[in-house]
Amino acid sequence: MKLKYFFLSCFALVFYNACKQSDAAFLPETAPANNPEITVTTVVTGNDVIWGMELLPNGDLIYGEKKGKIYIKRGEQTIPLEGFPTVKTGGQGGFMDLKAHPNYVKNGWIYATFTSAVAEKDSEVKLVRFKVKNDKIQNVENIFATGGGNTFNNHYGSRIAFDKNNYLFVSIGEGGGSSLGGPNSTNKNAQDTKLNWGKVHRMKDNGDVPSDNPVLPGNAKPTTMFSYGHRNPQGLTLNPQTGDIWETEHGPKGGDEINIISKGENYGWPTYSIGINYNGTTVSNDHKAEGIKEPIFTWTPSIGVCGITFINSENFKSWNGNFLATGLAGQKLYRFVIKDNKIVEENIWMEKMGRFRNVIQGSDGAIYISLESPGRILKVTAK
Repeated sequence: MKLKYFFLSCFALVFYNACKQSDAAFLPETAPANNPEITVTTVVTGNDVIWGMELLPNGDLIYGEKKGKIYIKRGEQTIPLEGFPTVKTGGQGGFMDLKAHPNYVKNGWIYATFTSAVAEKDSEVKLVRFKVKNDKIQNVENIFATGGGNTFNNHYGSRIAFDKNNYLFVSIGEGGGSSLGGPNSTNKNAQDTKLNWGKVHRMKDNGDVPSDNPVLPGNAKPTTMFSYGHRNPQGLTLNPQTGDIWETEHGPKGGDEINIISKGENYGWPTYSIGINYNGTTVSNDHKAEGIKEPIFTWTPSIGVCGITFINSENFKSWNGNFLATGLAGQKLYRFVIKDNKIVEENIWMEKMGRFRNVIQGSDGAIYISLESPGRILKVTAK
């Protein structure tokens, strides 16, 4: 899909002293009248790669570094949290996403995904939940694990999202020993419905399998596997207006995707992709085939699409309901106008500030953006 890129800008942009000049220099300067008047501040800086973050209802900002460290930012204090399980780092592995339970105020649960060693050269993705008490991680519970099989040290995914019924969704990459698309692929994990790799999983908040989950081909009963055929899904979020779960995943050389996740659907990898393999060979002529769910949007060349969210605040005026996507390789933050579950307009909101890793809508209505080199978090508020 080809849409015209253009830069949006922000009317009366104000920066607090906490905002670094290197960030401010590349933000837009003027805007149409119906666009929001925004303020940008840097609330965290000087960190390693920040993959997951969440604003808790009490105002604490909890975030994790890829290397396995978790912190709470409380006012001017940065508090390291001890007690999290051992994280295996390397390649694309490490501490990944963080998400508070929708009923966090009542139950205190926070969910996290990370890579864990199975053997010296093998790893899995684990999902745990925990509570923070007296600024320590406690009551850690294992909710889900892929099992081993990732000797490639890449393509783990992984993101967490809750739907409107408080079902828990987790995206998992293809894992395996390598990545190659097309008929000669040696890694078919994403199509193997006996394996947890290359799937979007849906479960109850304690990890149990919902009775209305699909029975995927080759299985006799429902499992946590909700959709399959995913390569490296590093974005997952709820569309608050429709209740749909949206997902983004890395293509090979080209073909990064935006998908709307549907029950029991096959999203094609490694048989279908509009991208090509890194060795130059073709994956498929297109992404259309019977029984294959086509993405609603793709990027070629790849942007390294990562974290995503929807703007869900009337303070953002004409941007309310827009979809945001981060780009690692592209080093851009994208803003999309959505109509009837289709992208009708694509804009570049920010760029040339580093690798954009994640974006979330906070419980305070602000937008939080994590960037790399150094790892930092920007807060965007609208008047």
